[in-house]
Amino acid sequence: MSAPFAAALLPLTLLAPAASPVSAASPVSAASPVSVVEADFDPATAFVPPTAISYASDLVPYGSHTRVVVDRSTPGNTVFTVTVAGLAPGHAFPAHLHTRDCGADPAASGPHYQHVPDPVQPSTDPAYANERNELRLVLRTDGHGDGTASAAVGWQPRPGEARSLVLHAGTPADRHAAGDRVACVRLPG
Repeated sequence: MSAPFAAALLPLTLLAPAASPVSAASPVSAASPVSVVEADFDPATAFVPPTAISYASDLVPYGSHTRVVVDRSTPGNTVFTVTVAGLAPGHAFPAHLHTRDCGADPAASGPHYQHVPDPVQPSTDPAYANERNELRLVLRTDGHGDGTASAAVGWQPRPGEARSLVLHAGTPADRHAAGDRVACVRLPG
């Protein structure tokens, strides 16, 4: 490789650390029953596609932090734990699993993941769109914008079909309400 060509590539090698930090990300499988994704929220327009995307920097500021733990260690059950730091203080964020990866467009993450998929989409039938068939949790932040929420479901996501966790806007009166998509976290495998 010529010296001028190698010198031209040097700035590109320095870009790799600029991506969202992921301290641990392991595929959700029978071989690894617990996966952890930890990242800072970045804009959807970042040069390197981020692990955690903020679509509303007033609610989910760039640089705020998330940790998502998916625990499948109990056969037939899954526990989801979401921890955040630096989000809008005193806010409630409904959160759901979604079927596609996060993208620049908030709608890129697709519909809610359902254990038994509704044959009619978008799903509004209460026989499918309910807490037994979807992950539904509400993450509430304290006065500093920090918070943790957990929810357990009586099933395990099908490999490769629950691709993201989406935080929605709003302070819902109940666990079923959700507003616009304000953030998205990519989940492994």
